Amino acid sequence: MNHHFPLQFAAKSDVGLMRPHNEDSIAVNLNFGLMILADGMGGYNAGEVASTMAITTIEDTLEKKLAVFDPETCKDSTSLMKQMLVEAIENANLRILTAALNTAEYNGMGTTVVATLFHKDQIVVAHVGDSRLYRLRQQELILLTHDHSLLQEQIDAGLIDQESARFAPHRNLITRAVGIDTFVDVEVHAFETQLDDLYLLCSDGLTDMLSTTEIVDILSQPNNELEDYSDALIRRANDNGGHDNTSVILVRAAPINLPQESLFGRIFSWMK
Repeated sequence: MNHHFPLQFAAKSDVGLMRPHNEDSIAVNLNFGLMILADGMGGYNAGEVASTMAITTIEDTLEKKLAVFDPETCKDSTSLMKQMLVEAIENANLRILTAALNTAEYNGMGTTVVATLFHKDQIVVAHVGDSRLYRLRQQELILLTHDHSLLQEQIDAGLIDQESARFAPHRNLITRAVGIDTFVDVEVHAFETQLDDLYLLCSDGLTDMLSTTEIVDILSQPNNELEDYSDALIRRANDNGGHDNTSVILVRAAPINLPQESLFGRIFSWMK
């Protein structure tokens, strides 16, 4: 389907009520239709270091690649976008691992990552760990990523149902992360976009505190701007306990007549 959509963004990260500092990192690059969210782990401030390294390395890598990318001369731009995302996360993996090996206080640090590129009429997503990408389309919220976690393996095996998963012990034990081994297994997919789609990237600080129904209820409120939605999601996470850092990035395939907004609410056309 030949089209392009203006994209409207909002992004917010909050330390929550229980953690001493924020180990999440987020980035939105309006020039390239790029969104990145990382949830770090490690002692002291190592989780924050790992997530920041991931964000900056992925963004720098993709900026350089996309700056010289000509979609008109590429026969399979979607495959190339997937390859770019994987290579960017691999670069982040090496950088984090090297820092952990060379600095004692960073030993064992790592991070989850979910990164998306909007290109033509598709969204390309790459992820490692349990940070997620959702799509709200016609009031139906669909999870587009598949958690790399022990809990998800139990769900896949039929040992626990999805409704009980939010309250399961050890639900935050991930089976893949960036920066903990020389090889990182990146999962990557592409999905077709439609007008009025609303996409949500989030850390598990949100999904541990809110049910799917709560997320849909908030994102379905009429006449709200994306910044209002992001504020409401984080406020609800804190109202429900705020046990972890909470980060969200919202992006909407928006009607062209939306008003001009602030930095993360600005609209741009990611042209075909």
